[in-house]
Amino acid sequence: MTNSASLSRRATAELVGTAALLVVVIGSGIQAASLTSDTGVALVANSLASAIGLGLIITLFGPLSGAHLNPVVTLTDWWGRRSGGEGVDGREALVYVAAQTAGAIAGAVLAETMFGRVPGAFSTQVRDGGHLLVGEVVATAGLVLVIQGLGRIGRPKLIPAAVAAYIAAAIWFTSSGSFANPAGTIGRSFSDSFTGIAPQSLPGFVAAQLLGGILGLVLAAVLYGNTRRAAAGTAKAAAAANTGPAAPVAESSAPGPAYQAVG
Repeated sequence: MTNSASLSRRATAELVGTAALLVVVIGSGIQAASLTSDTGVALVANSLASAIGLGLIITLFGPLSGAHLNPVVTLTDWWGRRSGGEGVDGREALVYVAAQTAGAIAGAVLAETMFGRVPGAFSTQVRDGGHLLVGEVVATAGLVLVIQGLGRIGRPKLIPAAVAAYIAAAIWFTSSGSFANPAGTIGRSFSDSFTGIAPQSLPGFVAAQLLGGILGLVLAAVLYGNTRRAAAGTAKAAAAANTGPAAPVAESSAPGPAYQAVG
């Protein structure tokens, strides 16, 4: 997707959007934990709020920056450009990732402050174990596949709702709770709350998320093939059938989150 907005405006959108995502994720977690001692009920509330917030944020900021909100999504977008499609270049990718990380930390601090907690306190929730890392690989691969798949079949308008629905489900079906976002994971280490993660758990989670991003790209390529070739094939088929010009097929992933997975 071609965007005429300046890089500074797009970076600001990524910073504000990622900050907003972390406010939603952490804030809803703090609120849920304060209202009930039932972990299951708290998780229902947190997953619903996170999914709804994510969908709204992608819809709002998508036209500006693509609403990546997630370094893995940005890196897969950059890879799409290197592969001959559209996407951010290397400099833009670095700016996006920096903005997302800064926004995630700012959002975590804001959420803590908003609920009268000490801002900037590191999380004490250690999340370790190979099964959790497998969960992060699965969660991130699925997120990338949803974004890439919808982009490659020419249905990018479905991405906000599809990503939000995927995240709501992945929070439940993955052992890790579907962080699936390196910037969001770093931000959540600044919140000693229901949704936090201890700093010592960051390396494993971030590595698993990057691996999941690669796996998602591989799956998209296996399932949908080269997007440029797919577009050409669609055009040829339409011409052969004498049905007029084919509908355009996106050459790169349509921009998407968190989260986004969730963040």
